[in-house]
Amino acid sequence: MKAVGSSTVYPFTTIVAEQFVNKNPGMKAPVIESTGTGAGMKLFCAGVGAAHPDIEAASRRMKASEYTGCKTNGVTDIIEIQVGLDGIAFAEGKNGPKLQLSPADLYKALAANPAGKPNAYKTWKDVNPALPAIPIQVYGPPSTSGTRDALTELILDKGCAEVTPSVKGLKDSDKDAYAAACNRIREDGAYIDAGENDNLIVQKLQSNPNAIGIFGYSYLEENIDHLNGVPLNGIEPTYETIAQNKYPGSRPLFIYVKKAHLAAIPGLQKFLDAYVAAWNPGGPLTAKGLIASPEGVRTSSAAIVKASTLLDPSQLK
Repeated sequence: MKAVGSSTVYPFTTIVAEQFVNKNPGMKAPVIESTGTGAGMKLFCAGVGAAHPDIEAASRRMKASEYTGCKTNGVTDIIEIQVGLDGIAFAEGKNGPKLQLSPADLYKALAANPAGKPNAYKTWKDVNPALPAIPIQVYGPPSTSGTRDALTELILDKGCAEVTPSVKGLKDSDKDAYAAACNRIREDGAYIDAGENDNLIVQKLQSNPNAIGIFGYSYLEENIDHLNGVPLNGIEPTYETIAQNKYPGSRPLFIYVKKAHLAAIPGLQKFLDAYVAAWNPGGPLTAKGLIASPEGVRTSSAAIVKASTLLDPSQLK
């Protein structure tokens, strides 16, 4: 059994794998790889059979284009399971400047072309006079990461709409122009691609008090003795604000499973059952930093696992 995908979902899938092995001592331990959501989708969609992953973990929903790629390679019967919630956390070291930011601040600081002009902002004070005059230095995920996709959709899109309201119409009429205006991240050194290694970002923040890091909330919670969460619109990233969808960076987490592999791969169904048993409030996954989905979502996801209900591709974007 093999799972690939999101570095954010990776620690949760690893815990489920450990519990699965403990309860099924005769079963071979699953192979869990942290590849990033986008790279994992390519591996998952490459084909059906033992040579290809059984599970793709994702920190954002599968894209319609990815489903098309799956279908082209014969991967047609896919099960989508929401396993919980997460927040894109912005954090700084304990001795950091105690920044308080907004999506508009982050858009101005990180976009390649804020308001249609090449990004010339050097310090946070340049972005917003209320912020300190320290250099913009942000460690974040690569373009293959689901966290990067969620950063775009949840933060940069909102900030872009606030700063340049006129671009809203481009989202449907000219996607390339919209992406250039709102989603492309600067490449002049202010944003540092830290790869699919969120622990490396944590280390960087501890040694660089003026830097900001971007990663899944679980990494902030795990390192809360060394890091401060950066509030967005005055709302701190906490279990409660994410679970209640008050924090602007809240997002669902998923795993995708090939139905064709359920009968062919020993233990795969039991592994999914172990995931269901672990994701409730107070369970082993929330102890690791997962935000439990609302009860109705958990019930629906459990039913999908039990019935092997297929994903409806018409719902994808």
